[in-house]
Amino acid sequence: MNIGSRIERIPDNKYNRKLLVISGFGNTFDSMDIAMVAFVLPSVIGLWSLSSEQAGLLGSSVLIGYFFGALLSGYLGDKIGRKKVIMYTLVIYSLATLASAFAGQWEHFFWLRIIAGFGTGGESAILAPYLSELIASKYRGKYIGALTGFHSFGYVAAAVLAYFIIPMSDNGWRIAIFVTALPIFLVIYWRRVLPESPRWLASVGRLEEAQQEMKKMENSIEKALGEKLPEPAGTAANTIIQQKGSFFALWKRAFVKKTIMLWILWFSVIFSYYGFFTWLPTLLYNEGFEISKSFAFSIVIYLAQIPGYFSAALLNDIIGRKKVIVTYLGLASVSAFCLSQADASTAILITGFFTSLFMVGAMAGMYTYTPEQYPTIIRSTGTGSASAFGRIGGLLAPIYIGFMYPILGFIGVFLMTTGVLFIGMVSTLLLGNETKSRPLDEVADSADRTVEDPIDSSSERKIN
Repeated sequence: MNIGSRIERIPDNKYNRKLLVISGFGNTFDSMDIAMVAFVLPSVIGLWSLSSEQAGLLGSSVLIGYFFGALLSGYLGDKIGRKKVIMYTLVIYSLATLASAFAGQWEHFFWLRIIAGFGTGGESAILAPYLSELIASKYRGKYIGALTGFHSFGYVAAAVLAYFIIPMSDNGWRIAIFVTALPIFLVIYWRRVLPESPRWLASVGRLEEAQQEMKKMENSIEKALGEKLPEPAGTAANTIIQQKGSFFALWKRAFVKKTIMLWILWFSVIFSYYGFFTWLPTLLYNEGFEISKSFAFSIVIYLAQIPGYFSAALLNDIIGRKKVIVTYLGLASVSAFCLSQADASTAILITGFFTSLFMVGAMAGMYTYTPEQYPTIIRSTGTGSASAFGRIGGLLAPIYIGFMYPILGFIGVFLMTTGVLFIGMVSTLLLGNETKSRPLDEVADSADRTVEDPIDSSSERKIN
C-alpha cells in the first residue's frame, strides 16, 4: 500500500505534536550552543589574552563546523537514514561541547567548537526533511515552521543562562557551556521513540522495514486519537524503484532552477541573519548608543524571534510558503532600512525588533520550503547542501561587514543588508513555485526518473 497515501490520511494529532517537540529540542540546543559562544567570548578573550584576530576565529568556529556538518549530514541522511544521522550528530555536538568546557588553551577550544558546530550543523540540516516526511501535506507547513521556531528558544535560553551563570565566577563560562552539553541524554530517549522515515526506507528498497515503521506510527496515532484511522485514498500497489541519489543530481535539469533559487535564498538570509546578530550591538555602541550593551536589548531582539517563527509557521499553510518567504523578506528589508535611519534608543528597539522578527519568519518559510523541492532520494542532500551554502554567507557576513563599516558607515551597512534581503526575495519570487498542501509524492513522482541511475525492470519492487 502506498506509504504517501497512508501518511496523507493522518489527521493532526498528539503523536505528531510529540514528534514536533522531540525534534524541536534538537534545534533549541543547537541554537543555544551557537549563541553561547558570543556570550562566553569576552571571558575567554581575557583568560587567554586573545588578539582580535584570534577572537574572530573563535567567533566563527561553530559556523565553520556547521558548514561541513550540514553538507555531510544531508548526504548521509539519504544514504544511511534520517534517524541515525540525527542521533550521531547529537552525540558529536554534545561530547565536543562538554570537552570544550574543560579546554585549557584557546587552540583546543577553537577546534572543539568546530567539532561541536559539525554536530549542530548536521542535526539542524536533517531535522526539517525528516519531520516533513512524517506529516500530512495539510499540516506540514505549520509543523516545519514551528520546528524552526524552536531555534528561538535556544537563543533566549542562551541569553538568560549567560546573564545568570557567567558572572557567578571566573569559571562561569565553563559552567554555561557544560549546561549546553546536557542534551547527550536525549539520545537514549530518541533511540526508543523516534521512527525512521518510512518514505526513506521505501525509497531505498527496504520495504519490509518501511511497512513495520508505518504500522508502528499508525498504531501510536490510533491510540492518540482513540479511534481507527480512515482507509487511505489510494490502495493500489506502489511501484518502488531502488535508486541512487547524489549531490550531482541536484544539478540535473529537473532540479537546477530549484537548487539555484534555494542557494541564493539561503545565502541571502543567513548572510543577513549573522551579519545582523553579530555586528548590531557593536555598531550601535560605536554610534554612541549605550542601549546596545544592555541585557534588555539582547533579550528584546532575541524574543522577537518567537513571534517571527511561529507567525510564519501558521501562515505557511494559509497563504503558502513562497508568499511567506517573499512577504517576510520584503518586510525585513523595510525594517532594516528603517533601522539604518534610527537616531534614538526607542526607534532602535522597535526597528531592531521587527528586523529580527521578519528575518526569522522568512527562515521558517525557508526551512519548510526547501525539503519540498526534492524527491525522497535526494531530499536530505538538497536541504543539507542549501543549508551549507547558506553558512558560507554566515561566515562571510561578519568579516565583510567588519571590512565595509569604516567605508560605508552605519547607514551603509544596513542599506547593504536591505539589498541582500531584497535579492533573496526576488530570486524566490521569480524562480520559486508554490508547494502549499502539495503531497511530497507529487515531487517524487514527477522527478524520480531524473535522479536514478539507469535501471531495468528487474530492479522494480512493489509494496502490496
